[in-house]
Amino acid sequence: MSSPLTLRRVFPATALTCVAVLAAGCSAGPATSSSDGTAAATASGASSAAPAPSGRTPAGTKSAAATPTAAHTARAGSTGTSTQAQPAGTAHRRTAACPTRYVSARLGASQGAAGSVYQVIDFTNISQTTCTLYGYPGVSLAGGTPVRQIGSAATRNTTAPRALVTLAPRATGNALLRITDAGNYPATQCHPTAAQYLQVYPPGQTTPMYVSYNSTACAGTVGILSVSAIQPGPGSMP
Repeated sequence: MSSPLTLRRVFPATALTCVAVLAAGCSAGPATSSSDGTAAATASGASSAAPAPSGRTPAGTKSAAATPTAAHTARAGSTGTSTQAQPAGTAHRRTAACPTRYVSARLGASQGAAGSVYQVIDFTNISQTTCTLYGYPGVSLAGGTPVRQIGSAATRNTTAPRALVTLAPRATGNALLRITDAGNYPATQCHPTAAQYLQVYPPGQTTPMYVSYNSTACAGTVGILSVSAIQPGPGSMP
């Protein structure tokens, strides 16, 4: 059996050993914890830093890639739409009819035959805008002071078909007017009256032009005028 003295010596040594072991354990514990913490922090940092760059970079890359693409698509779409819309609009847009103020009327070639006079009326676009003439002009004889229409307006001569005549600035179209000699009819029906003008309306217009033209009109019920549809180019006689 150990003596009390021996026990007293062994116990402090054992206690010191335990303390040393505990100290080592405590020291190892925080180190391990710190290492785990560092690893955890590194993992957490990596998890939080990696997703952030990873989240930013792809997002940024995607955005950067998407932005030019979107911009390009927008430009392409916009240009395409504009490019497609313009021709489509142009293709379907009808050139406006020539108002009277855009047109001048003048007498062209004339020829007399079998109790009638054939008179070309040329219509010239005097504006800076392309416009159209379609169909028959309104034509009648006129005179007096103030100037007024005499007799009936010209009937339609349908020999030449109607055509849409597009007049660029300074371009010309023409119609052929036939004036039957008023002397071919009894005075009681014709009521011969002196005329000094042709009153001319471009097709579809309500404002007339007056072209100097001396003739004998019929103020009665007899019609002595007929006119063709407007054709392209200046008029001529065969």
